[in-house]
Amino acid sequence: MNTQKIALITGGSRGIGKDIALTLARKGSGIILTYLSNRIEAEATVSAIESLGGKAVALPLNTADTSGFDAFFKQVQQALRATFDAERFDFLVNNAGTSLTAPVTETTEAQFDEMLNIHLRGVYFFTQKALNLINDGGRIVNISSGVSRYSFAGASVYAMMKGAIDVYTRYLALELGTRKIAANVVAPGAIFGGAAMQDSPEIRAWVQGMTALGRVGLPDDVGGVVAFLCSEDAKWVNGQRIEVTGGMVL
Repeated sequence: MNTQKIALITGGSRGIGKDIALTLARKGSGIILTYLSNRIEAEATVSAIESLGGKAVALPLNTADTSGFDAFFKQVQQALRATFDAERFDFLVNNAGTSLTAPVTETTEAQFDEMLNIHLRGVYFFTQKALNLINDGGRIVNISSGVSRYSFAGASVYAMMKGAIDVYTRYLALELGTRKIAANVVAPGAIFGGAAMQDSPEIRAWVQGMTALGRVGLPDDVGGVVAFLCSEDAKWVNGQRIEVTGGMVL
């Protein structure tokens, strides 16, 4: 049986998720990544990992649709056996998501429900299902956001869901301690080059101006932090929120 560590990364085909996948692969982990609709992009990420000498599989997943989780994890079990000669995996990275900018006075119930399903309900019950396949001693890393600490107009619903993820992670850390599974949060700031952040010279200048290190964030600012939390060097880090913003709005 293969003893290689294996990571399951949601939304791992582009942006932050892709960098997490590539960074973990460089450090020797096998990768199962999910994508919502862009299979070509996902397969390109798999090819990039294989070019590094690693093994990877891309599986479709809508993290907002909890009814599809049982079928998805059956695919995960098949992929574990076929690609990695394994029955379980070690690291879960809940990264998949999208953003919403809408003032409090204009946010619709449909928008609220979409954010709830993607960023909170989906993460909660996806993790619940995943726990059946995570090895004891494994790691869970939930991707939150800097806006769960600081506030920007229009981000209320997104920030509320990410704030809930911060709290959820502490409870995971507490309740999974008997299995020696550590759970932590990584909270990026404004990350450019991953298709989620609106990108223009004006927006980049605005973000740069409020960031202590004097530049905007990029996907490869995040992957190494997640990889650290999945390493033995972080074995005593548990229930923590690590903000990766370059010092935004200090």
